[in-house]
Amino acid sequence: MGQATTRPTDPDSNRETIGENAPGHTQTEKHVVIIGAGLSGLTAAYELQEAAKKAGQPLRLTLLESRSRIGGAIWTEKIDGFLCEGGADSFITNKPWGMQLCHRLGLGGELIGTDQRNRRSFVLRKGQILAVPEGFVLMAPSRIWPILTSPILSWKAKLRIVLEPFIPRGDASLDESLASFVRRRLGNETLERLVQPLVGGIYTADPNDLSLRATMPQFIEMEQKHGSLLRGSLFKRRSGNDIEKSSSGARYGLFATLKAGMGRLIEALGESLPKGTIQLNSAVRRVQKGADGQGWTIDLLNGPQISADGLVMATETHASARLMDEFDPELARLLRSIPYASSAIALVGFDRDKIKHPLNGFGLVIPTTENRKTLAISFTSVKLPDRAPEGKVLLRVFVGGATQPELFDLPDEEIEKIALTEVRELLGAEGPPCLYRLARHARAMPQYTIGHQDRVRQISDRVATHNRLVIASNAISGVGIPDCIRTGQLAAQRLLEQLEF
Repeated sequence: MGQATTRPTDPDSNRETIGENAPGHTQTEKHVVIIGAGLSGLTAAYELQEAAKKAGQPLRLTLLESRSRIGGAIWTEKIDGFLCEGGADSFITNKPWGMQLCHRLGLGGELIGTDQRNRRSFVLRKGQILAVPEGFVLMAPSRIWPILTSPILSWKAKLRIVLEPFIPRGDASLDESLASFVRRRLGNETLERLVQPLVGGIYTADPNDLSLRATMPQFIEMEQKHGSLLRGSLFKRRSGNDIEKSSSGARYGLFATLKAGMGRLIEALGESLPKGTIQLNSAVRRVQKGADGQGWTIDLLNGPQISADGLVMATETHASARLMDEFDPELARLLRSIPYASSAIALVGFDRDKIKHPLNGFGLVIPTTENRKTLAISFTSVKLPDRAPEGKVLLRVFVGGATQPELFDLPDEEIEKIALTEVRELLGAEGPPCLYRLARHARAMPQYTIGHQDRVRQISDRVATHNRLVIASNAISGVGIPDCIRTGQLAAQRLLEQLEF
């Protein structure tokens, strides 16, 4: 079924022939090209435009997107009363950039939080759906009694957690894997039964490969400062800084979204740019240095060559590498060194009375040790209001990722069969669904594996040798919505400095 189209942007309304003689061009006007109209690329364009207005400097922007829509992995579609999200359906608010951008775009009144009821997750253990212990968030237990009484862990695993404060600190200078860190501090069973499925739902990654320093450095800081995850979590709770005293699995009280879905943010960013800025269905063949050594030329697969004073690469790093092969093979090699995973999200709607499970939580995560064919099932209409019509529920079933890459390669009908079988077997769904859509994300999730920060430093050093070139990618410094926004903002700032705004 593939990806749906984000509602707001009409491809024809934003098409324009770009060149040195384009309308409005002046000798002093700078022209910046941004390749990739995902969230980071759109944010970079917005920030560049706003900075130019503030400085009173003329700036022309061209945003090139190979697809027929903007938004990248984010799309929202209303279908038969269901609000369907093909990518992220919310974002964390303790990183301020998402909230700040929404307010700057005039979307503050449209922000909503997660439902205050049922703020907990479930985990599968030997076919049983069990609640994640209250106060256990990702890998930091803040309450002992719920862990001791939970049927998820054996008594040996519980004893291992109780003894965690006596485990020596690790070497903070090492780039340790998330799996190694958790085994060392909490034991292997806690890793396999709780941490792996919870983290897997965020990064679609294998924790044995995932760099803790590059993904969740706060836990390294907690270990170094308090000598223990348990002590650090208890300290935070007692100091009154933990607003998630009763949640399990994730810090659900810190998440927000927009009433009309995340596609509304994409819509607002697109509408903030001048008509003609966005050029859809415009795949790039290659980029090269300009003849003067200062600017850039961009060759399209179908279209005129574009000249630019500055260039923002806002695609997946493997896509950027392909465009840079000719002018800098070493930079292309470094960009390709960041691995990516593919995943699919099946959106499934059912009549509420056709599902036996009470759905009294926000979702179910599934450990790899369970040998199922799904990573997680999100109870979307329980987590967020107005996502399904009255009497119906909307679920999102996650398939593939780094631990089961072969499943992503299956035909659409096979993924549909997997998703419906899992929902029926795990949640007791009966009969046919009243809604089904599939979102595929091929090589879209960067894997922050061991050595990631070193790779990013090498990429940054290499990019710095090219004047007026910046990279804006979720492979650099974070995969969440606020991280992607911040990536676009920083890319815009760096380019503005080089353009001497």
